[in-house]
Amino acid sequence: MSAARRTPLEQNSISALDSNTINRLYRKLADSLPDARSELVYRNHFELLISVILSAQATDKSVNAVTRELFHKHPTPEALLELPEPDLARLLRPIGLAPTKAKNVLATCRLLLERHNGRVPEERNDLEALPGVGRKTANVVLNEGFGKPTIAVDTHVFRVANRTGLAPGKTPLETETRLLKVTPRRWLQHAHRYLILHGRYVCKAKAFDCSLCAISAECRYEDKTR
Repeated sequence: MSAARRTPLEQNSISALDSNTINRLYRKLADSLPDARSELVYRNHFELLISVILSAQATDKSVNAVTRELFHKHPTPEALLELPEPDLARLLRPIGLAPTKAKNVLATCRLLLERHNGRVPEERNDLEALPGVGRKTANVVLNEGFGKPTIAVDTHVFRVANRTGLAPGKTPLETETRLLKVTPRRWLQHAHRYLILHGRYVCKAKAFDCSLCAISAECRYEDKTR
């Protein structure tokens, strides 16, 4: 059932906002972020997948700085597997968790070749079977790479969804489930981008300024800055 057809009682059970307010919230986010897009730099599904794996507990900017050289020299699973694991870990050191990420990236490359002819699969189960790929990473790849209406809940999306009352949840999965239920179909494709960028640059964990917020009128956060 879409958010527009849900009764007020059903709507309030998963959101502090009614359907009209939710639609207005997304419209304002879209207006404030007209060029919303992933800040990871990639040219194809493979580069997207590897970049998202590397982005765990790292900034997109730091990942881009590393992958610029990495993808230039090793643009395919086959080429990346030519790089010894210690050498890859050394390249990944600036983004943190280098030994684990190097191991996962190379194992993922092997499975892409063994199971998927070197191509990135577009099914969730296949993606989550790859080393270093959890639900959040799979959602990003499905949304950014294959245009599927998924919403990846990272710390920014989780914070915005809970602060505003849009889709409060105790866990990322609960918040994701609620976001998918309350987000109108017209906004689903880009909802992830709107929410993550708004959380990253406006609705920050600290030092946020609600006077700069495009959705302050719709937000139900009790401790807004004045």
